[in-house]
Amino acid sequence: MDLLWLNEQVEVLNKALQPHHLVFPELYPVECQPEIPTDLAVVIDHTLLRPEATYEQIKKELERAGGYRFASVCIHPRYVSLAAEMLCGTGIKVCTVIGFPLGANTTLTKVNEARDAIAAGAEELDMVLPIGALKSEDYHSVYEDIASVKAAAGSRIVKVILETPLLSDAEIVKASLLAKAAGADFVKTATGFAGGGATIRAVELMRQAVGKSCGVKASGGIRDRSQVIAFLKAGADRIGTSAGVAIADMSAGEE
Repeated sequence: MDLLWLNEQVEVLNKALQPHHLVFPELYPVECQPEIPTDLAVVIDHTLLRPEATYEQIKKELERAGGYRFASVCIHPRYVSLAAEMLCGTGIKVCTVIGFPLGANTTLTKVNEARDAIAAGAEELDMVLPIGALKSEDYHSVYEDIASVKAAAGSRIVKVILETPLLSDAEIVKASLLAKAAGADFVKTATGFAGGGATIRAVELMRQAVGKSCGVKASGGIRDRSQVIAFLKAGADRIGTSAGVAIADMSAGEE
């Protein structure tokens, strides 16, 4: 890691991104977003992260998901090997969560969790950044946390969960910039466990911060087709939802 470069980036963040001195790039117009797909499943990470979910419920959901063209199915690390076996040959990637849902694990714990998940068959990792460190303006720790997990993941996609319901607009921008600088492939709104979910405002801020070179995932409270389309138009590339099957089955205009 180039510590001189990192120090320069942190100094820029501290000086230029204070709440009263935020300068946002222009919001990308709708026509610059990818065309809204007819089959919304292709942009959905179908999710089952309820802590009380049983093995049978996990298996049933994986069986259901196999009949759709989801981008991925996201489950807890314990079920990664099962998902890899059941989704083999479907084209659906296996996604799991790291440091979930609080982000308060040590960086070493997250790195080992990532390595273990990859060994079990995970192809995408959704990690929670250290929220307390971000709010304490300890940007070195946030950067190193993300960069370390990305290094462990190698070529696999890493999505960084910012937990936007707990952040101010300025913190959303700072977190997005740090995640992008640390090599993240996506920034993601929320876990759904912090008393709030995705908002159009948060997605717009995240897209403004990362530009076009980093993906944006909207997750948390998304339950129908119209919401999916609204978030895609706001700048999201990927949608996380436990209602993936229902949304994929909806006709246009159906709630």
